[in-house]
Amino acid sequence: MDTKFLESFLIVAECGSVAEAARRLNMTSAAVAQRIKALEIELGQELVSRVGRTVRPTAAGLAVQRHGPALVRAARDLQAIAAGDIPSGQLRLGATATAMTGLIPHITASLSERFRQIDYFLQPGSSVNLYHAVLAGELDAALIIEPQFPIPKAFGWSTIRQEPLVLLAPADLQVEDVYKTLAEQPFIRYDRNQWGGQIVDRYLRGHSLTVREWAELDALDAIAALVDRGLGVALVPDWAPPWPEGLRLQKFQMEDSEPRNLGVLWANSGPRIAAIRAFVEACEDFP
Repeated sequence: MDTKFLESFLIVAECGSVAEAARRLNMTSAAVAQRIKALEIELGQELVSRVGRTVRPTAAGLAVQRHGPALVRAARDLQAIAAGDIPSGQLRLGATATAMTGLIPHITASLSERFRQIDYFLQPGSSVNLYHAVLAGELDAALIIEPQFPIPKAFGWSTIRQEPLVLLAPADLQVEDVYKTLAEQPFIRYDRNQWGGQIVDRYLRGHSLTVREWAELDALDAIAALVDRGLGVALVPDWAPPWPEGLRLQKFQMEDSEPRNLGVLWANSGPRIAAIRAFVEACEDFP
């Protein structure tokens, strides 16, 4: 059995759409449908049924959906076990939105040059969700914001970038005093459900700053775009480039701010530990 066909079925079953599964797999819908059909022929059972525009697993499909992930993990682990201490197999990585664009391309390119036996599964998400995915064994490692609580001893942490808070202001706004600007201008808040947003909230409360908040967003590039259009100011971590192109912004570093620590969280054991350690080293070598 080709485990890639099984993985394709599991993604279709999860999202209930061949088109959405194709988008996630970077394939055509026809190619995904062919994989599902080939798997059905091999197993001798119909695995999915169409209901309108959605796809639902049949009874046989539900059984495969329950046991399939373990088979996929076992096949993935077997490749890494056979390679011994040579980094190989599929490395399942998570990254926040800014890390996915600013760090992951460089790090994985550097790693691929040295270890061509490694292939990658990349999952975007919030630091909170990715943290729990690593602890649950769903991901091998993740580039996230450092949590404000102790990390379990079975997992490792390494800070690779410190991002101070900066005030973003429109290009034509006269800023003589950053605190006065924060108090007087409409304020676009970085979502307090995000660990980075909680750093901003602590800064405002620690400096007894009252802001005229009108929006709260979890996407830093969207916040920067709103500031660019003159819709307010924002306090955000100075995240790794690239930033959205064409923005006309003023950026003022808050000298006394708590930085947002971006780092790598990983599992200290498992069949893919050689590949995980190679990834961590590549992260720590990031310029």
